[in-house]
Amino acid sequence: FHKGFHALICYRVGHRLWECGRTGLAYFMQSTVSRKYSADIHPAARMGSGIYLNTGGGVVIGETAVVGNDVSILQGVTLGGTGKENGDRHPKVGNGVILHPGATVLGNISVGDGSVVTAKSIVTKSVPPLARVSGVPARIQSYRDTTMGEFDRSDLCRHLAFKYMDDWRKLAEDIETEL
Repeated sequence: FHKGFHALICYRVGHRLWECGRTGLAYFMQSTVSRKYSADIHPAARMGSGIYLNTGGGVVIGETAVVGNDVSILQGVTLGGTGKENGDRHPKVGNGVILHPGATVLGNISVGDGSVVTAKSIVTKSVPPLARVSGVPARIQSYRDTTMGEFDRSDLCRHLAFKYMDDWRKLAEDIETEL
């Protein structure tokens, strides 16, 4: 019984209801998932394929949030607004991003492809691709190494290496030329 998987499936049903104009039923589904699995994912949020939602416990994803493909979301992650904005007010998370436990990403900002947000970090500014950010407020600590050895150490990362390695190497070259 994997609570994160069940919460994600229920979100997808609620999202489909939302897109069909059945907002009342979608909100009911969201409320039920929130109560049962402790995951509050707004039915209007857009989430890609291959999402790994660990336990689902404490996860909050806002209405205008966009989550890319193959993103790993661990327990207690918040993708929310700052409360100071109207309209599009939630983060946009790229492909292959890892959001460690307790990470908080606030505001209409982007988290670049392949980035890692470490545990208990609070992100309020956009994160470039392949960056590792941590702290309160989050700052860039390093950039991900784009060698296969980097991905052998972590089961969360290993499956991403084969899918995104060529794209990430091009991103890394672009970053090096900018620096």
